[in-house]
Order: sequence, then structure tokens, then C-alpha cells
Amino acid sequence: MNEAKLRRARRLLCALQDHIRDTLVAARRRQAGKFARVVAVTSADTIYHVDRLGEEAILGWFGRHWPRGWPVEIVMEGLEDGAVTFPAGTPVARTEWKCILDPIDGTRGLMHDKRSAWSLAALAPQRGARTDLRDIVVAAMTELPTSKQGRADQLSAVRGCGVIAHTVDLSTGARRRWRPRPSQAKGFEHGFASIARFFPEGKALLGAFEEALWRELGLLGGQLVFDDQYLSTGGQLYELIVGHDRMLGDLRPPAHAKLGLGGASLCCHPYDICVELIAREAGCLIEVPAGGPLRAPLDTTSPVAWMGYANPVLARAVRPALRRLMRSEEHTSELQSQSTISYAVFCLK
Repeated sequence: MNEAKLRRARRLLCALQDHIRDTLVAARRRQAGKFARVVAVTSADTIYHVDRLGEEAILGWFGRHWPRGWPVEIVMEGLEDGAVTFPAGTPVARTEWKCILDPIDGTRGLMHDKRSAWSLAALAPQRGARTDLRDIVVAAMTELPTSKQGRADQLSAVRGCGVIAHTVDLSTGARRRWRPRPSQAKGFEHGFASIARFFPEGKALLGAFEEALWRELGLLGGQLVFDDQYLSTGGQLYELIVGHDRMLGDLRPPAHAKLGLGGASLCCHPYDICVELIAREAGCLIEVPAGGPLRAPLDTTSPVAWMGYANPVLARAVRPALRRLMRSEEHTSELQSQSTISYAVFCLK
């Protein structure tokens, strides 16, 4: 695909997310008390008032700014009842792009003003239902700041062209370029690394598995590895990209399936992990638990398990231990590799 066109697409996604960020910052001044109100419960997640603000900002922006010559299908929560395309009314079969978005990843932290959330968006050439995470060629992620922040970060990438990162001054709009650098550490001692266990459901199972992993790596005892549960997949990827964390993983889909949570399972979906291209362009490794590229259709419901490493040395250290645990009799039924099953069936039966 034409490189100039991809660069323009990257700038468009960044402009969209600037609009989302500015909309939320302004809305918080007027109606912060309403942010945490539940407005809907979907098959993928609970939708809060602050989420609705993000969704409305996106649809309005696309109607005003997306190039009419680039017909696009929008995939995001809240639109599951029918295809949404721009220009409005374009048949999906005639669209050129598929754009998957998470308007606010990390809603719960943001609505209680605890921690930044992230707006995530990615573009792939349209291949209908076959369009996959591996098809994504452009991605952008923008920090949605807490009320006390004066600056917010934005990172974006075109496949094969590296990462572009800016810090935005929220009072003036001035932008400063910077270079993200993942950790180059060769080990995990005295650094941050963890497996996601955000909610009570599955926490004991996932905690036991992580403890077994550290034991297998010889790092249990002495409080050598630190844990920071950032309740946002985009936020987790950011922590890897900028060098704060050395390894992060999300094994909730198979763990929740083992526990029989089914539709009650709140886990990572394709829109949460759609910007993993940025992490890979920065030098991180983002992969399925057994190793290999992530595979998932660009939809709002497929559960996705993943592991992320700051650099190849750390990945090579962990993969064998992770595979041994997944193959072991003790853990096979809980957490087995996705690499041997269709991406349409992520959770264990």
C-alpha cells in the first residue's frame, strides 16, 4: 500500500484521538460526577457514561473528517447491532478499510480519576470477516489523562516504519517529540513484570500460575519481581514500550473458560490489543502464550490471550518455562497454548 497514504492514515487516527481526549477533558469539567454511571451492559463489557461520550465523539469526527474517497467500516463496542460505515450508508463490501477502536481503554481507572486511560485505534485493509489483527498496518494510542495532569502522551506507527511519539501540553496544545525505549534488561530482578488478574474472578488461579512461573524461573523468594496491575491493555502495552515493565501477560481467556465463567468473562478483546503493532515497532515482542503472532478477527467479542516482552532476551528466558507449565499435568486443563487451535475458538472447552 502507498506509504504516503499510510502516513496520512496515521495522522488521521492521531487527530481523531486528539478530539476524543479534548472532548473528555472538557466533559470532566462539566459532568465528572456522571462518568461512572452505567448506561448499558453488552456481551463484551459494561458501558459507562464516560464510554458513551467517547463513542459519540468518534462517530461525529468520522462524519466530519474522514476522507470520502477512503470508505471505512467502524468496529467498536456499542455498534454490534449493525455495520457502521463512512461515508454513511456505504455497503461493507465496498469499504477499503476496517477501523477497530476502543474509545476508552481503562474506563474504570479514568472515571474514578485514579489513572490515565488510553484511546486505541487501528486500521487494516478490508478483508471482510477474515480481517485479522495480523492485517493491521496503522495504529495509534493516545493517553486520556487524569484531572491533575498537564501533559498526555500519544504514540502511533505505520507497519515497518517505527514509532512516532509526542507529549502534548494540555493547556497550550504544544507537542514535543520523544523516543520510547523498552527495557534492555537481561533479567527480571528488581523490575516490574506480571500476569493480569484485575478482577476477583480467576485471581487465585492466575496468581497460582504466575507463582509457579516465577518458581520455574528461579525468581521466587526475596521479593525480586514487582507487580503493577494497570487495568488497561493499552496502558500495559505503554508500560512495555517506555521501559517501565519487562514482561506482561494476559491469560484470562483460558483461565475464565476453565472456571466456567462463559459470558460473564471480562477479558481482553481484539479492540483492547489492536495497537500491539506499536509495541512491536518499538522493539517489544507481543505474541500468543506459546509464542508466535497474535491471531484474532477484528470484532468486539473474541477473547484474546497474550504475552508481551520488552526484548527478545527476556522472551527467550520465559518461553520454555511457560510452555513447560502449560504442558504440565497440573496446568494443562487451565492454561494451554492457543497456537494449535483456531483463533475463532480461544477459550478452552
